[in-house]
Amino acid sequence: MQRMDRVLILRKLAELDNYLAQLSEFSSLSETEYQRDWKTQRIVDRTLQLVIECCTDIANHAISAMALTVPTSYAHTYTVLGEAGLLDSGLADTMSRIVRFRNILVHQYTKVDSKIVADILRNRLDDVRAYRAAVLGWLRMGQS
Repeated sequence: MQRMDRVLILRKLAELDNYLAQLSEFSSLSETEYQRDWKTQRIVDRTLQLVIECCTDIANHAISAMALTVPTSYAHTYTVLGEAGLLDSGLADTMSRIVRFRNILVHQYTKVDSKIVADILRNRLDDVRAYRAAVLGWLRMGQS
């Protein structure tokens, strides 16, 4: 088992902080406001994608460094972290759902649901912050 690359993870966390700060400008965005402005949709959708991908990059690095079960999908990545005790089951489930939303954003399997976007902006960014806090815990744990 190799050690997690602290510099890599801290760099990813800094990117995540930047994206979360950018999204905070849209935290009061209503569903109607989102639907009405394609430029806002593009900014929010792309930044949400970057947030989710940053979280998944960190997760995949941790899984590799700790020689955990190889995930079968992006969503399974967070299940693996939960099973390893690195995320509580509720947060693992939430992050799995968030990463599934990323697939809709990227591949546009269906039209992006503005209700979901508004909910993420208002209520789910704190889940990403909880994930961030868990990652910092992994780094502290790795120092001992």
